[in-house]
Amino acid sequence: MDLTAYAFSSQPGFVETETRELFKTAVALRTIVIYCYDPRAVKIPNAVANAIPGEVFPGEIVRDTAGKKVASTTTVFPVVVAGGRAVDALRSITVAQHLFGVENIVVVHHTYCGATSFTPQGLIDAFRREQGVDISTLYDARSVAIRDYESSLEHDVRIIRNSPGTPRRANIYGYLFDIDTEGLTLIAQDLAA
Repeated sequence: MDLTAYAFSSQPGFVETETRELFKTAVALRTIVIYCYDPRAVKIPNAVANAIPGEVFPGEIVRDTAGKKVASTTTVFPVVVAGGRAVDALRSITVAQHLFGVENIVVVHHTYCGATSFTPQGLIDAFRREQGVDISTLYDARSVAIRDYESSLEHDVRIIRNSPGTPRRANIYGYLFDIDTEGLTLIAQDLAA
């Protein structure tokens, strides 16, 4: 099997700038939603699409005349990471900006999250004991667990805004999602100037 047949950059005549323009027309991405991989949080992209006027999720897959899946009508792209912490999504933000352009970045933490059940030091100590590995310098302690939702969302909004890979014109929002009611509460924001 020739796997290069499935890679855009391996095709004859590949021109990166032209391919990038095609991506922007094929996918109407406007908003990145960063949230937790907890199965109870699966409705977060829908809630965000309902909270921001004009957003579409999940949207429809668009096929060409040969039946190939060539585009999507969704405007919301989910990035699913432990605890919905921004530090794990920074590369995805940069790549999405490069391929599609980004207007909004939304980080969402949810009630009763597993990331509130441990502390950074507890995680470090457990890895040392159970895995024989020192991870104390692997992550910024403020991005490991969630002590309280207000400070974690404010921290994550700042991390996103301060990243050189974040578009300056993007609006950044930090929401808390209530697992039981499926409602969103805006906790922090940093709007583009």
